[in-house]
Amino acid sequence: MERRSLKEYLLLFSKGIGMGAADVVPGVSGGTIAFITGIYEELLGSIRSVNGEALKLLLRFNISGFWKHINGNFLVVLLAGIGLSIVSLSRLILYLLEFHSEMLWAFFFGLIVASAVVVAKKITRWTLGVVLAGLLGVALAYYITVATPAQTPDAYWFVFLSGAIAICAMILPGISGSFILVLLAKYEFIMLALKELRISIILTFGLGCVTGILLFSHVLNWMLKNYHNVTVALLTGFMIGSLNKVWPWKQTLETYTDRHGEVKPLVQENVLPGTYEALTGHEPYLLYGVLLAIFGFLFVYLIDHYTDDNTTKV
Repeated sequence: MERRSLKEYLLLFSKGIGMGAADVVPGVSGGTIAFITGIYEELLGSIRSVNGEALKLLLRFNISGFWKHINGNFLVVLLAGIGLSIVSLSRLILYLLEFHSEMLWAFFFGLIVASAVVVAKKITRWTLGVVLAGLLGVALAYYITVATPAQTPDAYWFVFLSGAIAICAMILPGISGSFILVLLAKYEFIMLALKELRISIILTFGLGCVTGILLFSHVLNWMLKNYHNVTVALLTGFMIGSLNKVWPWKQTLETYTDRHGEVKPLVQENVLPGTYEALTGHEPYLLYGVLLAIFGFLFVYLIDHYTDDNTTKV
């Protein structure tokens, strides 16, 4: 378990806040934030270490050994940041999505473009297989962004399943766990549960997340270890394909009415800023959007360029 100073733990906590904020937004992945801030490999390794050996240490009451084995300090600080961010920022993010969506999406658009560039730089050798993996990632992510949300039950078993599926997406750069919840018709349901502190729903969803991430982290770690370039190309493709979802200017083609009687967009298409106002009646805020996209791009670039963790191999 890596020893960190108080300053480093505060920085790690802030990275968790960034991951949580990203995971709240449908279309943006907390895994992207983990990747660009240099903690992705440590995160996967720490999650993967919660295994049979860890259970043996725990059953022997070797708490110190168990804690070191799972990199407990890292996980607790990071998860605390993620949890605090999701609970505290959920209202702010929902407000921005409703009233300033163009500018919020523009920032994340620039962030994801830069993230794709940063991740692609990790590929050490380009082959036909690597290129095909990248194209597959683009196609899969794009398909997810245009899929129509389904009608699903609110039963506890499905809340558990939704958590297990969404958390797998959350640790994949470019695939949004929140958007997976939208497709499963559980995004608003979970956000409302967090807002109203419905403990039974939160615990069920959380248990599903824990189960899903423990299983999936082993698969992803194996892929990175044995097929590094192909896996990184796939992740890069996920990011590029997800740009369709975070394009700031959209026209709503179909809507639906939620359980509270509010009309929500169901099917949207991307439009150019020049036609956005004529089609929607809303100000495109083009200048602000461009500036925020540039800021998002530079934000990632500077993190990648200056962070000490950037030497971490993925």
